[in-house]
Amino acid sequence: MTSAGPETPVAPGPLASFARFVLCGGGVGLLSSAAVAELAGALPWALANALVTVASTLLCTELHARFTFGAGRRAGWRQHWQSAGSAAGAYAVTSAAMFALHLAQSSPRTLTEQAVYLGASGLAGIGRFLVLRLFVFAGDRNRTPAPAPAMKPTPVRAVRPNRSTPNLSAPNCLVLSAG
Repeated sequence: MTSAGPETPVAPGPLASFARFVLCGGGVGLLSSAAVAELAGALPWALANALVTVASTLLCTELHARFTFGAGRRAGWRQHWQSAGSAAGAYAVTSAAMFALHLAQSSPRTLTEQAVYLGASGLAGIGRFLVLRLFVFAGDRNRTPAPAPAMKPTPVRAVRPNRSTPNLSAPNCLVLSAG
């Protein structure tokens, strides 16, 4: 059945959007973790983290707008700025965790740094999910599908079959039309 206009996508529920958030954000987060570790060899760790955070925030905001929260369209400037604000909070959490690690251990192993970074990113990610779902993309949740066009009633005509004629292709059989 075709509709008169394009359907507005239905936003997923909280569990589906959280699963999508974990898939998109977690995937980008794992890539970001590797990128930070690689860049930190050439740049100060805080700068590497800042660069990766900016790039991953832009990518994730687009993924979340199109897929996670069911907007089905690109994120606007408002969503990018609000998402950037939540990413700034995530940056502060990951930086504080790494700072605390380096206070506790002057030369931690790379695996320890990765564990601390990913743990802090996970906690920051839960906070970001709540901010994005409840504030940034909240208006997108209330969409409903476009109503189907009204169908015009079609008169139904019943014809009594002629019992003497067994030809069912003739117009003397029962005909129902739904239009």
